[in-house]
Amino acid sequence: MSDSKDSKGKAPQKPNDAEQTPGGKLTPQAAEALLENNPSLKNELGGLDKEKALEALRKMDISELLTGLSLTGKNKKDMAAFKFWQTQPVPRFDEAASNAAGGPIKMIDPERVSKEPDALIEGFEWTTLDLTNEEELRELWDLLTYHYVEDDNAMFRFRYSKSFLHWALMSPGWRKEWHVGVRATKSRKLVASISGVPTQIRVRGQKIKVTEINFLCIHKKLRSKRLAPVLIKEITRRCYLNGIYQAIYTAGVVLPTPVSSCRYYHRPLDWLKLYEVGFSPLPRGSTKARQITKNHLPSHTSTPNLRPMEAKDVDAVHDLLERYLNQFDLHQAFTREEIDHWLVYKESPQKEQVIWSYVVEDPETHKITDFFSFYNLESTVIQHPKHDCVRAAYLYYYATETAFLDDQKALKNRLQMLMNDALILAKKAQFDVFNALTSHHNPLFLEQLKFGAGDGQLHFYLYNYRTAPIAGGVNEKNLPDENRMGGVGVVML
Repeated sequence: MSDSKDSKGKAPQKPNDAEQTPGGKLTPQAAEALLENNPSLKNELGGLDKEKALEALRKMDISELLTGLSLTGKNKKDMAAFKFWQTQPVPRFDEAASNAAGGPIKMIDPERVSKEPDALIEGFEWTTLDLTNEEELRELWDLLTYHYVEDDNAMFRFRYSKSFLHWALMSPGWRKEWHVGVRATKSRKLVASISGVPTQIRVRGQKIKVTEINFLCIHKKLRSKRLAPVLIKEITRRCYLNGIYQAIYTAGVVLPTPVSSCRYYHRPLDWLKLYEVGFSPLPRGSTKARQITKNHLPSHTSTPNLRPMEAKDVDAVHDLLERYLNQFDLHQAFTREEIDHWLVYKESPQKEQVIWSYVVEDPETHKITDFFSFYNLESTVIQHPKHDCVRAAYLYYYATETAFLDDQKALKNRLQMLMNDALILAKKAQFDVFNALTSHHNPLFLEQLKFGAGDGQLHFYLYNYRTAPIAGGVNEKNLPDENRMGGVGVVML
């Protein structure tokens, strides 16, 4: 289980429409090209002979498959092999479409779950991280900072702050034993990690307890040791022992089998800096001055009665968000405590700010009618003479009463106003870029607010749960589509 997101924003090459059949299925030629140009996918299908692998690909819907496979050699990361995933309770590429209702793939007998972890290769041992211990938190930060997700050209790498790790991994109900690490026996150095936090999600109205899996990271020098499957099996075992038999996770590569796929979009806030570090290209025929002007934002927000969210708003935001998210096939089922944890910024001189949340309060009724939020995730700029990081704001959760009017034009107008204000506030907070997926109702404003298509893709996976594919807000050409909304309503860090 992995969270592997590409933070680059260069324009991707799109597959030729001629390679797609009218029914949204791959032609034999396109399937063969995908296999040849995607080593990781070829590896994942290694358990099948070539004809069966091609047949499995051809049966997949393009919206499931092409969204994550560029034809330029992307997705070469050594993820757990397809043979490993064949042993796991996840949907197979070649199985018939699931019925929409969904349910567990495998029933787990807790009495038969091993009480001990599998043995690691010689020279390494399991450890449980104590993130309340400053030294162990620093060790995890160090591992992620130098060995976690980076783009294909090794120009950018995620740089999670220690405050972010506290926020992401110590949410309500967190368990120390789900912060798993591997140490080198002799040096005691932390060389691998995988983590989970408990929560609940709804899948087409079915509420299920899950572990949200994140931060699968292996030291670069150990990538050939096949540690990823071992880490996945260990976090699974620990979850089973605590009575949690399902999980949700994301990856930037295609594994068996995405329940949905969304595309990343990027809105430059400091276009010149993004250009200088190689994040944003200079479009042909344009100039630097023109791009700076194009991406200019007003200095003041325009939504009346907009203010930062406070602790007193938790109940109102919880109610509004729960009603809003119920419109989506896949979404988190928040508790009041989770709203307080995930959305309210607790000011502290020791901790840098991770979350920004804003509400709109009706001055007469004092009702919260809208809210939006974004979080801070920096990326290290590797070996650049001028800039050492890109400050990226990621769109988090939002909701508006306008969504219940059954008037898409009104919803589009309201979201465009709210999200333009989010951009202005992020710019004021000195972010360089604002990132968003095609999830939720985002297709209503992405292109209108000058978000550009990125080459990053995020695939959503459910472990030990089968349901029919869920819309990710994109069409067969991998472009935002207002008719494909209503699927993904969850945000994964």
